[in-house]
Parts: sequence; structure tokens; C-alpha cells
Amino acid sequence: MASMFDIDIETEDVSEAEDEVCDFTVAETDIVQTEEVELTSATVNRDSERVGPECFELLTVLGKGGYGKVFQVRKVQGGQTGKIFAMKVLRKAKIVCNAKDTAHTRAEREILETVRHPFIVDLLYAFQTGGKLYLILECLSGGELFMQLEKEGIFMEDTACFYLGEITLALGHLHSNGIIYRDLKPENIMLNHQGHIKLTDFGLCKESIHDGAVTHTFCGTIEYMAPEILTRLGHNRAVDWWSLGALMYDMMTGSPPFTAENRKKTIDKILKCKINLPPYLTVDAKDLIKKLLKKSSAQRLGSSNMDCLDIQKHPFFRHISWDDLLNKRVEPPYRPQLKSDEDVSQFDSIFTRQTPVDSPDDTSLSHGAQQAFAGFTYVAPSVLESLKEGFSFEPRARTRRQNSSPRTPISPPKFSMAGPFKSSMEGEHSPPPAQAPATASLDNGSASQPIRTPARNKKQKAHRR
Repeated sequence: MASMFDIDIETEDVSEAEDEVCDFTVAETDIVQTEEVELTSATVNRDSERVGPECFELLTVLGKGGYGKVFQVRKVQGGQTGKIFAMKVLRKAKIVCNAKDTAHTRAEREILETVRHPFIVDLLYAFQTGGKLYLILECLSGGELFMQLEKEGIFMEDTACFYLGEITLALGHLHSNGIIYRDLKPENIMLNHQGHIKLTDFGLCKESIHDGAVTHTFCGTIEYMAPEILTRLGHNRAVDWWSLGALMYDMMTGSPPFTAENRKKTIDKILKCKINLPPYLTVDAKDLIKKLLKKSSAQRLGSSNMDCLDIQKHPFFRHISWDDLLNKRVEPPYRPQLKSDEDVSQFDSIFTRQTPVDSPDDTSLSHGAQQAFAGFTYVAPSVLESLKEGFSFEPRARTRRQNSSPRTPISPPKFSMAGPFKSSMEGEHSPPPAQAPATASLDNGSASQPIRTPARNKKQKAHRR
């Protein structure tokens, strides 16, 4: 997706065929009057809904980052009028300044269109103006799993088992589509209004990683990064199972397995130190953590061709009916207490107290810069079907244990620009003036610190990006 593709086109040798005489008999047909029609998104996708910023009413600020904001919005025009969504607004001018940020945006947009799963956030619309990109996502009003973990300190094993089970199914689905996630952590796991998880933030994903394929990009969040990413020797989908083990340890002890006062020391611990498991964990929990946190990716549970099926068979999950879990027939251990669809009590009041304003779009980009966002516009098939019939959010300040390093994600240092976004809506129009919806045309044996307490301390904060 964010990489360049070389295509070899085979041609047939037609030298011998030139000597042959081809006799075609054409039956007479009535002359049919024809009309020449230009193929555009307007003519090919006649039922597609045209969407722009004016179709949404801003309700509340849910988050804010260096590249834009996330709003809770209500749709006020067209299909699904009255429904609540999350609207992620990104400034093009800031994104195009850095190739890795362009790669992040491209990856998120394209994967969200491609992937559909009960435990992965849904993209409903994507559109753009001259200076901004808009992603309309389902509003996950339960907030981050991290916030729930902060409140509880640690999760009991049955609670952790539920969340880890849903996450395992989501990762397995990504892997079956040749996608590795590479940034699993509590901040990227949201809860919907029922309490089920949804993976968000797909900017560090890598596509086309099937059996035997590897990639070498150094990326992720240090505390959850697998050793093979840190050593830059090449990695595959097994890195996600290491991250699952680190997340499991975090859920059940209150901290990731390897932490230190700075990034270098944290990396040294991940590469060299043995893991300390608290005595209160059950035998099955200890065994699963150990097998997921194998430093050798070839020995790690989930590294075989069976992928997530090996993990699903582990005794830790023996009480789970995977079919029931996938179909959301298992009651979540925690259900957010929400008064309405517009309830934002699960989000940080630092943001929700702000007045929601989408600043004027007065940025002018060159034609070359706009080409980086060609094909961005999207309307989900489910929306189009409903017309026929009738939430990764920018991270904020983090609370951290005193002895741990900031969870600063490491993104690809270099990125080679690819072609336009792959899209189900190939054609796009130049932004019309004034009020019309704008859809401009434009990838060693030393032990770690012992666990002092099975709780999550709220001390120093660190900012992501």
C-alpha cells in the first residue's frame, strides 16, 4: 500500500501469427444510436452520496494532536441524518511536510476501507477540502481501554481473558489479509457503548506480509516492540503476538514487562532480560505470557502457519466459545455507563470542555502536494446500501509508572511516496466553490526489576508525538 509496485507484463510472441489469415464472420445487426459518456465518479457511482464538512454538526472535542482534532459530530444531511460519529480532521500542510506522516495517513485510510471486522473500528466516510482531510468513523463512546485499566489498576484474569480474546480475533483477521498491526497497546484499543473492544490507529500497519514474508521498518511503541524489530533483522506477523504478550502482562500486573528510565535501557531489557512473573498469576496465565514473549520469533506462540489458532487453543482461553465471542454473544465484563449517544463522560475533560471549532480551510497547496491525497474520498458500502433502501484518536498526555520510559512510538524514518490512494471511488472532482461539498482530486540472563505492587501508579506523564 505504502510501497512501490513493479509490474512485469508478459507479451506473447505474435511473429508466427502474422502469417495466418483470420476469417471473422460478422452478423448484420441493426444500427443502434449511441451516446458518448465521460466516465467519472458522478456517472459511474450514481448512487454515491456526496459528503462534505457541511453535512456534519460539531458537538464536542474528543481529542487533539499536532495534525488536527477529533470531534464528536452529528450528521445533518443525507443518509444517516441524526446519527453520531467521530470526525478526525487532519491538516494537509502539516502532513505533507514529513514523508512518514504521509505514510501514516495513507495506511490508515486504505486499511480502514479494506478491513471489516466486529473488533476493528469502522470507517463510514472519507473526504477532503483543499487544505484538510476528514475521516468519519464510528463513535466509540466507551473511550480507551487504557482509561479503564487506569481505574482498575489491574484486570482479573477473566476480564483480561475477554479483552485478549477479542483482540486475538482482530489481529488474526488482519493477518489473514496480509496485514501486521505493529502498534498494539492500551491507548489504541477503544470500547464501544456495549463494552466490546475496537482496534484503532492503523498508521504503522504493513500490508502484503504473508507466510515467509518479512519487513524491516523500525516502528512501534518501545515497551510493546518485539526484539526482532529492535534488532532490525526483519520481522513478520509474530511481532503482534509479542505485543499481545506484553499487553497481557500490562493488564495483569499494572505495567509492561520491560520498562526503564529511558528508551535505551528499555530496549536493552527487552533484548537481554528475563521476564519476572508475579506469584499471583495462574499457571495458565504464566504459561501463555512466557510463550508469547519468546525472544526468538520462530519459537513464539502464533508464529506457525496456524497463526491465531495456536493462541486460541491455549488453556488460558479454555472457557471461551470463540464463535460466541466473535458474534458478540459474550457479555463484556464492563459496560460504560452512558446516558445518551452524545455522552462523552469516558473522554478526557481537558478536551470535552473546549468549544468545538473546525478552523477555516485557507491553506493553499501545490498540485504536487495535493496528488499525495488523490483517491481519498470514500463512502462505505453499508452506507450506499442504506441509501438504496431509504476511532483512533490522537493520543494525549499519558500517565506512567515512575520507573518506565515514555511510550514514544517510533515511526519509519524514510518513506518513498507511492501512487494515489486505492479507492472504491476512482474519480474525484475539483473542489467546487463556496457551499458545495469539497472532494478535491488531489503507506542475557539478568532479570528485570521485580514487581513491587499489582497496581498501576499515576505519576509522571509523557506525550505521544
